[in-house]
Amino acid sequence: MGKILAVATHATDNQTKSTAAFVTAIGALGAGKEVGIVLFGEGVYLAKETIAKSVHGVGFPPLSELIEKVVEGKVPIYV
Repeated sequence: MGKILAVATHATDNQTKSTAAFVTAIGALGAGKEVGIVLFGEGVYLAKETIAKSVHGVGFPPLSELIEKVVEGKVPIYV
């Protein structure tokens, strides 16, 4: 089984890029991969509920929905 570490380095400063790490994690789960997420730099703000609820990347579901899927998949998130 392959391992993937998705890194979010953005938050509200670039909502599409900040969402990409969570989309990557969900895709990895679906492919049967072991996955984790690291929040780094601006990305650490995504750990704040009020910020996470306000993020909606272009072409993706709202971050709050993606976080629910990541939590259901028991993906570790490192801050």
